[in-house]
Amino acid sequence: MGGFFGVTSKKDCVMDLFFGTDYHSHLGTRRGGMAVYGKSGFQRSIHNIENSPFRTKFERDVEELSGNSGIGSISDNEPQPLLIQSHLGSYAIVTVGKINNEEALIHQAFENGHIHFMEMSGGRINATELTASIINQKQSLVEGLLYAQDMIQGSMTILLLTPEGIYASRDRYGRTPVMIGKREDAYCVSFESFAYINLGYQDCTELGPGEIVLINPSGIQSLSKPRKERKVCSFLWVYYGYPTSSYEGVNVEEMRYRCGEILAGRDFGCQKENCTGCPGHADVPEDTFHPDIVAGVPDSGIAHAIGYANQSGIPFARPFIKYTPTWPRSFMPQNQSQRNLIAKMKLIPVDALIRGKSLLLIDDSIVRGTQLGETTEFLYKSGAKEVHIRPACPPLLFGCKYLNFSRSTSDLDLITRRVIREREGDCVSPELLAEYADPDSQNYAEMVQEICKRLNFTSLKYHRLDDLIESIGLPADSLCTYCWSGKE
Repeated sequence: MGGFFGVTSKKDCVMDLFFGTDYHSHLGTRRGGMAVYGKSGFQRSIHNIENSPFRTKFERDVEELSGNSGIGSISDNEPQPLLIQSHLGSYAIVTVGKINNEEALIHQAFENGHIHFMEMSGGRINATELTASIINQKQSLVEGLLYAQDMIQGSMTILLLTPEGIYASRDRYGRTPVMIGKREDAYCVSFESFAYINLGYQDCTELGPGEIVLINPSGIQSLSKPRKERKVCSFLWVYYGYPTSSYEGVNVEEMRYRCGEILAGRDFGCQKENCTGCPGHADVPEDTFHPDIVAGVPDSGIAHAIGYANQSGIPFARPFIKYTPTWPRSFMPQNQSQRNLIAKMKLIPVDALIRGKSLLLIDDSIVRGTQLGETTEFLYKSGAKEVHIRPACPPLLFGCKYLNFSRSTSDLDLITRRVIREREGDCVSPELLAEYADPDSQNYAEMVQEICKRLNFTSLKYHRLDDLIESIGLPADSLCTYCWSGKE
């Protein structure tokens, strides 16, 4: 993933840019960067942040950079911002998204006179430079941004820093957010809505799908109206969005409480007075289990667990605590084995809350299953009697094509797809996958049972997709649920 922040001000903007970008550190771990424009023209700084937080790498740069406008980026992939000189003038660019048709776009760029690409990331052409090459094929920045929206298969949100101000272009289907904040002397543009609150900005507007604006200290100029079709990434609320952020008017923390409430309703029935028919009214078995405590896998599972505890009446507790002084960040090294080890080292057990207890654990999702399986084993070794698992989203059946929120390079990295392949062989039709995605089908039930057995859970029950959509509270056709349903 990745995040961005931009500021255009009547005064020097560097401190706002520094803190606003730093507030996106939960969205990426590899590169951080800032570019500013002022009396000295463009200035830029990029650092590797794999082993150090953003702010420690950029503290000295804050003293050296100066300008009234700037953009910053936290990225899991390419170094950015990039400084571009073209027939459209000079500008800095940051992007968030994924390009699925890069080979065709590179070939087209060469055919249209693009001579070479300078930036390489992991042996591949930098996606941000490729995006700039698409923009530069047109006769204006606005035409170029619209062209990029049409040509890029996947998703791409773009910020351009120019002498005139900041151009902000939300991706065509609005999968990622673009929030604009305002105060008396400045405007800012941000992925996360909370990133500017402590800097004195107030919510101004949220760009619609494909909308393009030019922002400067005097105001916001609309350059291209929002497109009608909207497909906001549902995983924003489930996992990688920060709890204090809101997207499309829906707060992340509040949504996670609702998610947990509905999960509990499926297990225990609805406990609310005067309820008019929530999913909790589904039939509940008479031999309902009785966990001693409800816990969330830190950090993103905690709010889901609070909602579950509030609805079910089972006490919320923390049977293990994340050790934050040395492992404060959610995303760690790119190497999966190192990430698994660090995930284990982060969690410290609380014996009094584990030994002899029946625990119900809520995690945001199950991807490979490795970490949650090891966490479960760790709880058993610490004396837990039972470990029941309730993921806060449906089974992941498809790798994300749009936002790179998972490092999985193959669908077979997903535990669901490995189980399906063992059951069905290598050739699995879309129709069969749709059956495995249906929570009312026999194949779905047997897949979940096998995952439960393989990861040594006492019980396993996923959040249903219809319940997840209700948890978010937006129309189903305005949400992207591809990773669960396979439907675009």
